[in-house]
Amino acid sequence: MRSLEQNRMMWANLEDIANQVVWYGQKLHKEEWKDVLTAALKRQKVVPGIDGGFVIIGARTSKMTVAEMTELIELSTAFGTEQGVKFRAFSET
Repeated sequence: MRSLEQNRMMWANLEDIANQVVWYGQKLHKEEWKDVLTAALKRQKVVPGIDGGFVIIGARTSKMTVAEMTELIELSTAFGTEQGVKFRAFSET
């Protein structure tokens, strides 16, 4: 399973992204960014929701291995960097 240090780093990255990135005209919460980035990492299926919108079907980060979590953190860092996010040290959270 993922480590506590990885968990802290992931949430720090997600918070920085949520605070600094506008995605298609919307500000997303850190929990929503977790869903978006996890879906990208896992190439998850997206289906129409019952009442509109879309639902991402797939994995939960709580079930990720250390290696999978490392990939997610690297993806969030790369994505944030592309978007101009200034990351703070994850130890500050």
